[in-house]
Amino acid sequence: MIESTIGSRWFRRYPVSQGPATRRLVCLPHAGGAAGTFHGWAEHLGAGVELLAARYPGRQERIAEECLTSMEDLADAVTAALLPLLDLPLHLFGHSMGATLGYEVALRLEREHGVSPAGLYVSSRKAPHRVTPNPAHLGGDREVLDELRSLGGTEMRVLDDPDLFELLMPAIRADFRIVGTYPARPVRRLGCPVSGYVGDRDTGITPADMAAWADAAPGPFDLRVFPGGHFYLTEHREALVRDLAARIA
Repeated sequence: MIESTIGSRWFRRYPVSQGPATRRLVCLPHAGGAAGTFHGWAEHLGAGVELLAARYPGRQERIAEECLTSMEDLADAVTAALLPLLDLPLHLFGHSMGATLGYEVALRLEREHGVSPAGLYVSSRKAPHRVTPNPAHLGGDREVLDELRSLGGTEMRVLDDPDLFELLMPAIRADFRIVGTYPARPVRRLGCPVSGYVGDRDTGITPADMAAWADAAPGPFDLRVFPGGHFYLTEHREALVRDLAARIA
C-alpha cells in the first residue's frame, strides 16, 4: 500500500483499495501511539474509503517537533488540519486517548465550522462525563511505564531498547499529561452517529463504562465487545475494520 502525507504534516494517507475516494476515515492513535498503528487497515475498508492516520508531533516523521501537552491544543490543531479535507464525508475513529480527541474534534467541527462528521467511532475510553484522569504523568518515567505495562501495549517491547526509550519517552510523557489533565465534563450531544468498541478483558474500562457514550449520541448508540484487553484491536484488526467499513458504507 502506497502512503503519502497528502500535503499535511498531520496525516499519513493510505489510498483507497478500489476506485476513487468517496469517503474518508480519520484514525486517531492512543497515548504513546503513532500513525503506524493503522498500517494495513485500508485494505479491509472496501471500495471508496480513504484512510488518514493522524501523526501527532514528537514522533516518527515529526520527531523533531515539540509535543503538545493539552487536549484542547491537540484538538484545535487536528481540527484545523481537517478543514481542507471536508470535500468528502468524514468519519472519525479514535482509540483510547484518540476517542476523546475524536469527540473534541467532532464538537469543534460542528460548533465552530458548521460541519458534522458522518460518524464517530470510539474505542476503549470512558465518555467525557465519566473519565477519571490518570495521575501517572505526575510521577516519573517509572509511573508511566507501569501504566503502559498494565495496558499491555506493544510499546513496551520497543522501550526495552535504551536508545529508543530516550527517543520515545518525551512523546509518551506528553500524551499521558494530555490524558491526565482532561477532567470529566458535562457531555454535549453530537449531531453524528456514535458507535463504540471495547475489549471484554480491558482492566481499565468495562462495556458498561463504554455504554455511557450513548449520552453523546443523537440516536441509538451501538457497542461491539471484542475478546481481549485494552489493545484488542491488534489481535482482531480485520474484524474491527470490517465492522467499521460496514458502518461507513
